[in-house]
Formats: sequence, structure tokens, C-alpha cells
Amino acid sequence: MGLELCTEDGTELPEWTAGAHIDLEIADHIVRQYSLCGSPADKYRWRIAVLREHPSRGGSELIHDKFEVGHVVSVNGPRNNFELVDVPRYIFIAGGIGITPILPMVHEVAARGKPWTLVYGGRTRGSMAFVDELRGLRGGDLHVIPQDEHGLLDLKHFLGNPQADTAVYCCGPEPLLDAVEGRCTTWPSGALHLERFAPRPVSRVRSDGEFEVRLAQSGKTLCVPANRELLDVLEDAGLTIDNSCRAGICGTCEVRVVEGVPEHRDDILSEEERSSNEIILPCVSRSRSPVLVLDL
Repeated sequence: MGLELCTEDGTELPEWTAGAHIDLEIADHIVRQYSLCGSPADKYRWRIAVLREHPSRGGSELIHDKFEVGHVVSVNGPRNNFELVDVPRYIFIAGGIGITPILPMVHEVAARGKPWTLVYGGRTRGSMAFVDELRGLRGGDLHVIPQDEHGLLDLKHFLGNPQADTAVYCCGPEPLLDAVEGRCTTWPSGALHLERFAPRPVSRVRSDGEFEVRLAQSGKTLCVPANRELLDVLEDAGLTIDNSCRAGICGTCEVRVVEGVPEHRDDILSEEERSSNEIILPCVSRSRSPVLVLDL
């Protein structure tokens, strides 16, 4: 299902770049992230695509059943944790609804006249969105691969030869992301860029130990038990921290680290950001050191 969003008074929308997403407040306490898949040059309309999930956690079902022309919603963003880097060549790999953040990237790369390859998989040809739009793009190598016709994507064919001048962008279901990560272990550092719609299926809370968090601005010291998330403890102490997904996939709650070593459990920070020990996403991450000092 495709949706176009505009302001009630027809004014310009905030600027965005390929790979960006918004937080859509679908109903009370139901916020979902959707990639913008229109044109960044369109200052008056945002386009998103919403797949009806089976079973639904409530968001996609409400959109498909209740949203109609004129429906008013609140939106936060846009934000971009999936920026398009400038390199000579690109390989894009999309699975299902994972085509949404990839689509404006391919448009931009095609407009720049740079070589690109898009490997687009889906369960059936009829379930794959934007195929006609993609076929209209020039200068690239498009592979539309429905699983019921051709099986799983042949990642060895497309990623078997590491290329120093190429960036790989992938978005889709977790098995595809895991497979692409596995194939790119021999690629140059920083070549692979992933976007997740859901957190990795791992335990989010440590089973052992607690740690202290000190607030540099107020001087307060808080205890974070092993069975509680850092963000919950900060909120209980009266701090207001912007957040959305509470799953480590949107980046909204990012906080600067003054001292200590974070235990990163998010799915968006780069290896360079993790190793710097300068930021943390408190919705899922914890501390490797006994004390963590935050710029709060």
C-alpha cells in the first residue's frame, strides 16, 4: 500500500536525503518507522509504502483498514541512518518491502550517471513493488528475482568478488541481511551498509551484573539493574530523551558518552562509532565498565 503525505496547509515539508525514514504516529502509543521512497526533490509530498503484516502488531493493520484521503497523522523526522556514500560503483540488494529505502538511492545514483546493480528479491512477482518504476531507470543492471520462479538470490554471484571501489547497500528480512553480511566479510571495511526494519533476534538485557550511570550535567548517579534498560532508568529519574523504536534501530535516543565503555546492542551504529565510545543508544545498550558517564 502506497501513501502520500503532505501538510494540512500545503506548506513545504522538511528536506530529506535518500535512505531517510520518518516516525509515523499511527495511533496512541503506536509509532512505526517507514522509509521515504519518493523523490527528495518533491518539497510538498512524502511517499511511503506499507506492507500489511500477518500477523500485524497493530500498525500496518490500522493503516490498511483505517487510513483514507484526508486522514491526519503526526510525523517525526525525517532522520537518516542509511546515508548514501559517494563511491564510483554501487550494488543494491533489496528483499521485499526492503526496496523502499533503496528506491530513492537508485534514482539518485542513476541521475549521477554512476554504474549500479540492483538485485531485488521477493516471494512472488506480483508482491514486488515499484518494478515498473525501476525498469524506467537507465545506466544500471536490474535483476528482479521472484523466489517462486527462481529461488533464493544468488549472493555468491553478485558478492563473490570483493571490489574496493564499490559500496553495498542492503535492506530486507533478517535472513537476507545475515547472508549478505556473511558474503561481505572479505570486502573492504565500510563497504557494506545495512538497514533493519526490526532488531536482531537476540536477548536485549544482560543476565548478569548492574552498572552505575553518572549524569555529567546534574551530578546525579543512578543504578541500572541487570533486568532493566538504561533508557527506562533515565526516564524514571525525570529525564526527557527523544525516542521512538526502543529497539536500537532508529537512532532517535542517541546520547553522548563522557567516560566509560558502552556495550553497544543496537543495529545502526557503524564500527567506527562503536569503537569511539563517544555515543550510546540507551534504549538497548548498556555498559562494559562499572561506571558510565553521560552528557545529561
